Amino acid sequence: MSLPAVPEVAAPNVEPARDPYHVYLDSLTSAESRRTMRGCLDRLARLLTGDESATGAGQPWHLLRYEHTVRIRTMLIERGWSAAYVNKHLVALRRVLKEAWRLGQTGAEDYARAADLAPVRQTRLPVGQHVPPEVVGAALSACDDSAAGIRDAALIAVLYSTGCRRAEICGLTLADYDPGARSLRVRGKRDKERLVYLTPDALGLVERWLAVRGGAAGALFSPISKAGRLRSRDGRPAPLTGQGIADILTRRLTSAGASPRTAHDFRRTFIGELLDAGVDLATAQALVGHSSPATTARYDRRPERTRRDAVDRLRLPPPRPLA
Repeated sequence: MSLPAVPEVAAPNVEPARDPYHVYLDSLTSAESRRTMRGCLDRLARLLTGDESATGAGQPWHLLRYEHTVRIRTMLIERGWSAAYVNKHLVALRRVLKEAWRLGQTGAEDYARAADLAPVRQTRLPVGQHVPPEVVGAALSACDDSAAGIRDAALIAVLYSTGCRRAEICGLTLADYDPGARSLRVRGKRDKERLVYLTPDALGLVERWLAVRGGAAGALFSPISKAGRLRSRDGRPAPLTGQGIADILTRRLTSAGASPRTAHDFRRTFIGELLDAGVDLATAQALVGHSSPATTARYDRRPERTRRDAVDRLRLPPPRPLA
């Protein structure tokens, strides 16, 4: 089934300064968020137009009404996407509609009706993988004594001992590091700041990296050229990208003979280990920067283990012929 027809009202060549697409993306505080939501809006534009080369720029978002947005929601579900992925697109849709209202391109009542979309609900088993200590140790041993190897060991140690998102790692600067407190000041989603703490072993690896990096202001973790030199931007160490962190993990885990893991797998593991160690949910939530304890609770492996232990108490009767 296709979308209900959007009225053919001329909206060509919308200037970027008044394009809800650009206004919404400019309101986001992190490059990672802008990249994610740009992708969502571009996919929605392709869905709306049927043009696989379309982007969200210049689209008549202000003309969408409730009959359009509810059909978009249904079409997203019919694609078989997870609830979380569909809901991310619905967030982008609601936000671009809100910007169209803020820009005076649509009325308050039309906006409220079009944005009145219930989130998709479903229950799924936790995704991702646990990162066992022996895998972390193998990855660290795969890091040699080159500048890149020393950086990668420090990066892996920070991921494992703080549970930071990869975008948060990319945003760390030298000024965020406090060796006395063994802490890092992290800027998370919606520009919320929090402190995370390094284990003594992780601190040692970070200090070893800083001896190579030097004391110049700039990104804490930087790309390194094949010649072993830090890449810079405006005379300061440049930051790693999220893809750069993913590539480092892939390279070191492959060298260690381990299966691939993501930075978010390290985050899942960090949360699970905290909860297994008896850390209360509120503390775990604060350390990882979740806005809701319900989000943190989804990482709790204990209920699964409890259910498995309950089944282990059962014993299958031995084979015995009936009399």
